Amino acid sequence: MELMTYRGHIRNWQELCQTLELDETLSRREREEAILLAGYEKWGYELPKHIYGMFAFAIKDGDKLYLVRDQFGTKPMYYYVTDKNTLLYGTMIRDFMDDPDFHKELNRDMLQIYLSLTYAAGENTFFKGVKKVMPGHYVVFENGQLTITRYWNPEFHPDKEKTLDAWADEIYSTVADIFKQVKTPDEEAGSFLSSGVDSSFVMAMSDVKTTYSCGYDDQRFDESPLAKVTADQFGRGFSRCLITPERYFDVVPFTMYNMEQPLGDASAISFTIACLETAKDVKICYSGEGADEFFGGYNMYRNAERYGDNLRNFYVGNTNIMKEDDKKKILKYYKEDYLPINLVQKDYDEMEGLDPLSKMSLIDIKVWLDGDIYLNVDKMSTAAGLEIRMPLTDLRVFDIASRLPSCYKVNDTQNKVALRTAAAKVLPEEVAFRKKLGFIVPIRMWLADDRYNGDVKRLFNSDIAEEFFDVQAINQIFDDYVNVNSDLWRIVWTIYVFLVWYEEYFVKR
Repeated sequence: MELMTYRGHIRNWQELCQTLELDETLSRREREEAILLAGYEKWGYELPKHIYGMFAFAIKDGDKLYLVRDQFGTKPMYYYVTDKNTLLYGTMIRDFMDDPDFHKELNRDMLQIYLSLTYAAGENTFFKGVKKVMPGHYVVFENGQLTITRYWNPEFHPDKEKTLDAWADEIYSTVADIFKQVKTPDEEAGSFLSSGVDSSFVMAMSDVKTTYSCGYDDQRFDESPLAKVTADQFGRGFSRCLITPERYFDVVPFTMYNMEQPLGDASAISFTIACLETAKDVKICYSGEGADEFFGGYNMYRNAERYGDNLRNFYVGNTNIMKEDDKKKILKYYKEDYLPINLVQKDYDEMEGLDPLSKMSLIDIKVWLDGDIYLNVDKMSTAAGLEIRMPLTDLRVFDIASRLPSCYKVNDTQNKVALRTAAAKVLPEEVAFRKKLGFIVPIRMWLADDRYNGDVKRLFNSDIAEEFFDVQAINQIFDDYVNVNSDLWRIVWTIYVFLVWYEEYFVKR
């Protein structure tokens, strides 16, 4: 039995070392590898159910390979069955891309999904034959046979007996307990800090000395002054990274190469720069992902009741930027039955009877977090040499969210009601209840500026674009964006970063 690959961080390592009778004085890497091997020997395929943390790993047991991904998919695991019926795998696609039995070929179907969602959703990837182990799943490959098993599924079972204050107390005490495990005393961490409640709550509950924030020259998009006020209130250091349009566009190829999949989330580029700058100072950094999806953080959730049963006809996750008729106009290759909504029909079947907000949240937890948020966090932090730990992405936090009634998540005037109430125990009220801004980027203006969009124009008129798109049609979209409708920037950007990604993987390499 051998641990073939592993990336992650096990939070309850002390408890597991005691249960498995392992030496607690081992280095972090040694003890976590020992936990995985001893845990597999004791619990077999049930091992991931005993771990709190972030993980993806592969264990070879004789002729059997066991590939695992954590419950929320914070760490990726990919696999590929070769023509010889052997299995290639890794926490990066590049781990096996140079293998002589790997055939690098574009999965052209994925472009159709991507143009709607801005990311590669579901188990398939942009590389034909390369699949993801999905969150909460494990894969066993034995005697040439592949078996996929779901070991955990997020579910909501509202408990309407508790008061808002009782829920807030439970959230606060649970997060406090988790912070006892997110790092050891000898480790030093920083914390990303925006103006929002999630990162502020994480910072306030931690012992970090320095916080890290992004800023822009355009004050309409710059959250860093508010973030600095919060850092100052808690006596924490504050480091601001200025993101200029020049640097933003310069780093796009680096981002798309290290992402391994095209990602049309414009904030990913700013996040890349933030990771590169933060890694110059610390090697571990906290971030607040997970709270929005668990506790009802997105403004669109307030429309949930209005959507009602119609959700299963259109809601595939947090983003949906192009309709099918619009994609038909620009794509040279289109499959009528390859629709984003098909990815989640089974999920809707399993959610029958839940309220609309719960359905939206669960779709985002299963699809959006995996395809966008956690992909971005993992890939860009890894590329920068930074380890990001997300204290609010934890089974114990989700357990609370799974029991929390929707009325304590979203009401007529506020989102994340219970979480904000918990955060107000340690944060000033103006911070805990501040309106959500999101990770905003001035790309809407920058894309239209001839000083910065030269590469966009180049690729929109390239042989690469000609291979996939009606070039005249996508250039018309670009012209309409510049001259008529600035809301089209998302479509322009999503097409552009796909072209950058394709150039990185199929032209330059």
